[in-house]
Amino acid sequence: MRSSEQPARVPATLADWLGQRASQDLLRVIVCGSAGAGKSTLVERLLCESGQLGAEPMSVLQADVRSLGGQGKSFALAALIDGLEAEREEGMTIDVGYRFLSTPHRRFIVADTPGSELYTRNMVSAASTATAAILLVDARQGMTTQTRRHAYLASLIGIRHIILAVNKMDEVAYASQVFADHQAAFNAMVEPLGLHCVTAIALSALNGDNIAARSAQTPWYQGPTLIACLETLQAQYPAEAKTVFPVQWVNRPDATFCGLSGTLASGQLAVGSEMRVTASGQTAKISRIVTADKDLDIANPGDAITLQLDRDVDAVRGDILAGSDTPLEMTDQFEATLVWLHDEPGLIGRMYEIKLANQWASASLTALKYRLDVTTHGHEPCRKLQSNDIAVANLALSKPLVFDSYAQSRTLGGFVLVDKYSHATVAVGMISHNLRRAQNVHRQALSIGRQDRERLNGHAGKVIWFTGLSGSGKSTLANALEKELHAQGMRTYILDGDNIRQGLNKDLGFTDADRVENIRRVAEVARLMMDAGMVVMTAFISPFRAERQMARELIGEQHFMEVFVDTPLEVCEQRDPKGLYKKARNGQLPNMTGIHSPYEPPVTPEFTIAASGDDPACAVRTLLGAI
Repeated sequence: MRSSEQPARVPATLADWLGQRASQDLLRVIVCGSAGAGKSTLVERLLCESGQLGAEPMSVLQADVRSLGGQGKSFALAALIDGLEAEREEGMTIDVGYRFLSTPHRRFIVADTPGSELYTRNMVSAASTATAAILLVDARQGMTTQTRRHAYLASLIGIRHIILAVNKMDEVAYASQVFADHQAAFNAMVEPLGLHCVTAIALSALNGDNIAARSAQTPWYQGPTLIACLETLQAQYPAEAKTVFPVQWVNRPDATFCGLSGTLASGQLAVGSEMRVTASGQTAKISRIVTADKDLDIANPGDAITLQLDRDVDAVRGDILAGSDTPLEMTDQFEATLVWLHDEPGLIGRMYEIKLANQWASASLTALKYRLDVTTHGHEPCRKLQSNDIAVANLALSKPLVFDSYAQSRTLGGFVLVDKYSHATVAVGMISHNLRRAQNVHRQALSIGRQDRERLNGHAGKVIWFTGLSGSGKSTLANALEKELHAQGMRTYILDGDNIRQGLNKDLGFTDADRVENIRRVAEVARLMMDAGMVVMTAFISPFRAERQMARELIGEQHFMEVFVDTPLEVCEQRDPKGLYKKARNGQLPNMTGIHSPYEPPVTPEFTIAASGDDPACAVRTLLGAI
């Protein structure tokens, strides 16, 4: 702590902290870098130097460190702010820790992020709201792969200010040449990324060198101290010109009031401003701007408000309001940079949920253009995305959403992808631009519709989706069912896995990515044939629940019937009509479902048929009754 200043009162709560110096501006900072570079130690040192770390919590945590056998002073300092017991036991940061501190000139929210590659997703989450990044480099190691990854992610997310903190200078005898070499290497590394606002600081977080005051150990260093640098950085992003107001909910406390509630993302609103609901195109003027405390004449970005309009408009949760003179665009296809965060791979054709601002839709990857090598900045071809991959991809949505490029709007350019089943966030993305075909391709209205074709056929169109292991009896049951339907005068067709792979899907193999694309194509064909009024039977292993659910959503719940042919693996192997299991067991057939590749049984199929024991004729009669 600087001797010339009195220790600041340690805030008990965030609200208390916000109230201490409410007139100061706020800077959000992320501390990142490789594991072991000293991030937690640096954050603890910042808290100490700003007088924010009280004596009581420090003594409690020091006792924890002693009981865990703390590995030296550096480990003890870092352990003081590692909030999880597991973090203190392992001596590494796992989750993001947010710390609140202030100096006489500014308030800070500092995010201490994990350095391990396993927890890159946590770093990305923290960086999404940060304006500045302190990127730590161990003076003994220099640039590592994780240093390059964090620098790339910081530039990708749009962080404006990078502080290169060359830490542990005490371990290299405060050698000026070591610092100069690391600074030069970093500048060369980030030049292709367009990171121009870089400040390099030589420091020792453990000893406090160049944190709050210049160190006598580095007389050759002429740059600012870390705290002085943080105090002078620009705290806010340049204001976005367009007005963006995402509707969080429609506020109807009683019959006399209806308002649209949310947080103003960008632009400025005033009573009397004319607003446009982007999706419907309806316009209305603002008659009141309501907050929890009082009405406002003008609302600024970040204000949580409720807008009362001068007339009713068709707006619901998820709609985006804009100024009538600055309309926003909508799209259902765009190019984006993705950071894949999940252990389950990202595959072309697999359906996910996308959250863009507060809008939701289904989304799929339609093309993986290339994966980015964070070390060489090269472009690598790829068929799927693994955890921590950074790639450029095309995405298609189930409906148009309001969007902008990430460079123009973090709110309308940044999104997350969510797994439909686990609801886990699998990726974050930054939109580059709209795809031209989203504007140039339009649905053609046809004079004859499905109902007309069904009336001519004398029956409704339907898709009966048989799924099960190879050799389970899918094709046999589908063939028997078609014979009965054909005898009744129905128009039918079977899409069989082997037959489709001899034509439409002959270019696909049996990797997970190819299986996903195989089912996507089949689902599209089945939907077209169902639209023609036909009863379509598909006989495919279709091993993944996500793709079967995609087919159900594409075709429509009321037209889709999932039939699980539940034959045990051992029975399928005994049958082995094509000799596939024998080849798989001999190592001649990789990616065999049930042997090397998983099969995910349906959770709630319309019908389950135990083909190993049920009479096939009885099963067909049951299906006929349902159709």
